[in-house]
Amino acid sequence: SGDGQGQILQRFPEKDWEDNPFPQGIELFCQPSGWQLFPKKNPPTFFVAVLTDINSERHYCACFTFWEAVDSSQPQSHPRNGEEEEEEPSSPVQPTQLFAPKSLVLVSRLDYAEVFRNCLGLIYTIYVDGLSVSLENVIGNLLTCTIPITGAAQ
Repeated sequence: SGDGQGQILQRFPEKDWEDNPFPQGIELFCQPSGWQLFPKKNPPTFFVAVLTDINSERHYCACFTFWEAVDSSQPQSHPRNGEEEEEEPSSPVQPTQLFAPKSLVLVSRLDYAEVFRNCLGLIYTIYVDGLSVSLENVIGNLLTCTIPITGAAQ
């Protein structure tokens, strides 16, 4: 019922790097329209937001959002202003399953949107296919990849 609130479930690295702290409030940028449940599964989306910190440095936040099923079989009650809850007539069709957004976010000082999309797509594929690959290892390998400068030698 209404908007929810985003929550960071996991991050890499787990602790801030001295020269690159984790952007506070990034979960607010992942869902610009708010964190809401939907009765149907939406297709994945991708976008890049550019955040500017207090030192005027840009941080490119690539966001890949997909939808996961959540169990909504338990009725929810919402008493108002201390009043006792009244039974509301039930709708003839109530969804037994709702879908919640889950976002994968990559934060970088470099502007490589297509590379970010590919990296997040790889992580998403590993996650949804349930592959027996450690996400920590995948992310570690992605972080150590060298991206050549356009027009420069490999």
